[in-house]
Amino acid sequence: MVAWITLLLAGLFEIVWAYSMKLSEGFSKLTPSVITIFFMILSFGLLAYAMKSLPLGTAYTIWTGIGAIGSFLVGIFVLGEPATAMRMVAAVLIISGLILMKLSSS
Repeated sequence: MVAWITLLLAGLFEIVWAYSMKLSEGFSKLTPSVITIFFMILSFGLLAYAMKSLPLGTAYTIWTGIGAIGSFLVGIFVLGEPATAMRMVAAVLIISGLILMKLSSS
């Protein structure tokens, strides 16, 4: 259970670094750049810890999925990016894959 919580935190921190990377404007702004690097290191470290006991494919897929869906939602709700029907279907497919991946490793 600890590994799954750690993996969830790693995925949430991936969302933080992706968003702060966007705000850094190509690493041209200092504060968002520092936040990006800090949360990248933290996210990767937690992922590595979770991988000690979780299968590689499962851990990595779920980590990237949390980051992808979270970043997608931040893009829509914080940055005003479009929520087109095709993008929403793609998000549902990603979430479906994450659920299947989790169920397959129980």
